[in-house]
Amino acid sequence: MRFTASFIAVVALMLAATPAADAARVGGCPVFPKDNPWNQRVDRLPVHGSSKAIVRSIGLDDTMHADFGSGLWEGGPIGIPFVSVGGAQPKVPVSFDYAEESDRERYPLPPGAPIEGGRSADGDRHVIVVDRARCRLYELFAAYPRDGGASWTAGAGAIWNLRSNRLRPRGWTSADAAGLPILPGLARYDEVKRGRIDHALRFTVERTRRAFVYPARHFASELTDADLPAMGQRLRLRSGYDISRFPRQARVVLRALKRYGMILADNGSSWYVSGAPDPGWDNDQLHTLDAVPGSAFEVVDTRVVDTRRLPRPR
Repeated sequence: MRFTASFIAVVALMLAATPAADAARVGGCPVFPKDNPWNQRVDRLPVHGSSKAIVRSIGLDDTMHADFGSGLWEGGPIGIPFVSVGGAQPKVPVSFDYAEESDRERYPLPPGAPIEGGRSADGDRHVIVVDRARCRLYELFAAYPRDGGASWTAGAGAIWNLRSNRLRPRGWTSADAAGLPILPGLARYDEVKRGRIDHALRFTVERTRRAFVYPARHFASELTDADLPAMGQRLRLRSGYDISRFPRQARVVLRALKRYGMILADNGSSWYVSGAPDPGWDNDQLHTLDAVPGSAFEVVDTRVVDTRRLPRPR
C-alpha cells in the first residue's frame, strides 16, 4: 500500500498531539478527560503559518505577566479563585444578562463563594464552583450575590461535566468570552508545589479577531485583521527559550508553556496568564516572568487536534 505525503503528515501530527499522562484533578474530580484539548501536549506540533504576524500583533516586546499570586491587590485576591462543594450544597437561582447563551439552572453557590477581585470589586467578577459529588463545574461572569447569597445575578453562566469533552453550542459564550471553561486553564499552586502543570494555561490579549478556532465557541471583537489572534488560538513558549535561570515556581509555569502552551480565552491585558490565588505563591518568583518577551512565543498549528475525536456540541 502506498501512502501520500499528506496522509503521512496527518499521521505525524496526530502522534505529536499527545494527551497528558494524568488529567489534573480538583476535589477528587478530573478536570476534563486526558484527551481534552486543555490536557493535550503541543510541544511536537508544527508552527502555524501566520505565527510571526500573530505574535507581532500581540506585541513582540511586551512581556508576559502572571495574573495570580499570594496576598491581596487593591483589596482582593490576586487571580481567579474557585471553591469545591459537596453534594449537599443547596442550589440557588441565578438571573443572567445573556440568558439566551447561559445554562439557566440553579447553581450550588455558597453564600460566601469567592469572587474574583473580592466582593466589592468591579471587573470580571468570575465565580467558579466545583461540585465534587457530581463532578460538575459551575462558572459565572459578573456575578453578584443578592439577599445574602439566597440568589445571584450574573452576566453569563456555564455548567460543565468534568468527565466529558462536550463543547458549548457554536456561537455561545460562557463565563469567558471564548465560550471556554476557565478552571482548566488556571495555574494552581498545588500543581506547582508538586513540580508539574499538566495542562494548557489561560491567557488574554488586548486585541482579538472576529473569529474563533477550536476549542473556542465564541468571539468578542469586531476587528477583522487576519494578523490578530482568534479566540481559542494556542501559543507555546519556544523550545529553545532558556528557562534555567528562573526560580522554581516560575520555571514550572514556563515548562508547562513549552509542553502544553496557552489558549486565548478573553480580551484583556496582553500576555497575561491566569491562575488561582494561593498563600503558597511567591510573588517575587512570579514577577520574574515579566522578563519573558512576546517574541519568545509561537503560534501552534492545532488543525489535527481540531478534527480528531471532535466532541459533539450539547
